[in-house]
Amino acid sequence: MVIWRLPRTSKDRRHGLKYRLYYGLADGTCLVRYDNEIGKGDHRHYGSREQSYRFVDVETLVRDFLADIAKLRGGTE
Repeated sequence: MVIWRLPRTSKDRRHGLKYRLYYGLADGTCLVRYDNEIGKGDHRHYGSREQSYRFVDVETLVRDFLADIAKLRGGTE
């Protein structure tokens, strides 16, 4: 998990943060990733699916990310 506070907000990062939360295999296969790449805004990757993500705050972002990992590993929230 990497989260930066930016010096100013932007169209793609209205909350003033840049982030990348990644969970994957040792061979580099991405299983879950949340990020806000320029041009895409806030979104998540879950397996081969990519969908927009509604950013609320950092705590919710981390909780949602960890919940996705738990689901993948067969656990519950």
